[in-house]
Amino acid sequence: MIPTIGHLPMNPTLKGQAELLQHVVYSANGQELTLILPWAPHDDRKAQKRAPLIVFVQGSAWTTPNLNYEIPMLSHFAEEGIAVATVGHRSTRDGYPFPTFLVDVKCAIRFLRAHAAEYAIDPTRVAAFGTSSGGNTVCLLGLTGDDPAFRNDEYPEESDAVCAVVSCFAPTDLPALFEHLKNAPDIRTVMAAYFGPDESRWPEVANACSPAAIVEAGKRYPPFMLLNGTGDPVVPHTQMEALYEKLKAAGAEVSAWYVDGAEHEGNFWSPDVRRVIHDELVRRLA
Repeated sequence: MIPTIGHLPMNPTLKGQAELLQHVVYSANGQELTLILPWAPHDDRKAQKRAPLIVFVQGSAWTTPNLNYEIPMLSHFAEEGIAVATVGHRSTRDGYPFPTFLVDVKCAIRFLRAHAAEYAIDPTRVAAFGTSSGGNTVCLLGLTGDDPAFRNDEYPEESDAVCAVVSCFAPTDLPALFEHLKNAPDIRTVMAAYFGPDESRWPEVANACSPAAIVEAGKRYPPFMLLNGTGDPVVPHTQMEALYEKLKAAGAEVSAWYVDGAEHEGNFWSPDVRRVIHDELVRRLA
């Protein structure tokens, strides 16, 4: 060896490396998820240490989530040894009103538990993280764990319950939100897609898909962390407050953060916001 050439250590445990698996079909209806996994050679994955899992649902106004949108942020979890699944679901605009998106995401969680050995996932440590409509979805996940009303017949032996919920700028009171947005273009089209074509049932469905309306005193829930920008023109911070107060009154463990001046997405994502979300998820999945 040449003495003037430096030496660096190798990485025998592959620590800090991650692998991206796209187009993973989780349901007979063709829905897909993307996995970001702590990296290991394929022939070693089943033998490696099981990683906790974050199930992420990107906001999409309950249409088709962009599974790539938050990969740069989410990949840091995989680098730290936490697996991430960013989950797609059917779109309300394609004729799939509530609760289809919730049924789909719950199916994805059961799929991941059923394939835990294949992906080296710890099925006992699964947290949910979502933004906007995806935040609404993960709140509903946390409040309806293993509820038969929101299960299809796939992977029936597995649980869809989660151990923690982190929700950002999520609609939690749908009647109040749609009243807030009543002058927005095409709002009634959005409502019909979300609630279904029968307007006589809209109040009933709006209540069922509003996390703040379905919290029950004395029922056991996973811990929740809620965040909302104080300048959000789409989902006002009163939506976060509504769920926070209901969870507090019910005796659930919940924390909440105002993001000062933040709007919807964009400038919401300060380093401090990313830090508190990271720290919460790492702590709950330890």
